[in-house]
Amino acid sequence: MAVEFLVITGLSGAGRSQAGNSLEDLGWFVIDNLPAELIPKVGELARFQGGEPAPVALAVGAGRDLDAVGPALAELRATGARVRTLFLDANNATLVRRYSDSKRRHPLLEQAGSVEGAIEEERRRLEPMREQADVVIDTSDLNVHDLRRRMVEHFGGVTGGSTTQVTVMSFGYKHGVPPDADLVVDCRFLPNPHWVEDLRPLTGLDPEVRDYVRSFEMTGKFLDKLYPLLELLLPAYVEEGKSVLTIAFGCTGGHHRSVSIAEWTAEWLREQGTEPRLRHRDVAR
Repeated sequence: MAVEFLVITGLSGAGRSQAGNSLEDLGWFVIDNLPAELIPKVGELARFQGGEPAPVALAVGAGRDLDAVGPALAELRATGARVRTLFLDANNATLVRRYSDSKRRHPLLEQAGSVEGAIEEERRRLEPMREQADVVIDTSDLNVHDLRRRMVEHFGGVTGGSTTQVTVMSFGYKHGVPPDADLVVDCRFLPNPHWVEDLRPLTGLDPEVRDYVRSFEMTGKFLDKLYPLLELLLPAYVEEGKSVLTIAFGCTGGHHRSVSIAEWTAEWLREQGTEPRLRHRDVAR
């Protein structure tokens, strides 16, 4: 059986070590701060281990060998191994604050002259890897526990024959668009239950709100167009080899319309034979 490899990379300070710790708890064999030139060697060793091979996570350190990561991954894939990449990102302000709080030196600080310059240089050099990553997680607004939940969501049930994992989520635009969403659908064209006094304290998890949202002709027309679109796109994403697909529905606060639509979409996916993960990001805010 081919060994499952996950290469964790991304910006320094974005949570690489925490992600590795979460994978270790999930039963992965994790090698942290691995020099890029050793990636193919680890692949060779993993091929000869006996028994059921554990999935292997390689947390690739940042620094001067960033340019060697791409060729090393290509060499690993050439062995026939199944290789995916996780890219951890964060905005500049968050990274600067984390470096200030930790008192650590950025690996490119000496070359760039300042933390801000080092972050920008690293971001520029890693952009090709971000574009090709199977999973991108922005940790700007995530604490350690949030990141762990996201790792469990993406990698908690990994097997050698895993297929595309679909996540359906709701969110509120006033809290920001989820940076790791693949498909974003704006539900703000539907009448807002927030303006109905009896419905305001409820959410799209309550039948009263869902009945209200469903009572409008536009909702039915929208769902009648949405489901065939997903029926067209999902097999194409699977064929393309995408391992994780996140469909995000947004409304103003993430309490009513987006939650209702996400619930119905998840229910429809189950009827089609897909078991999605369902997450309501802002429903408790």
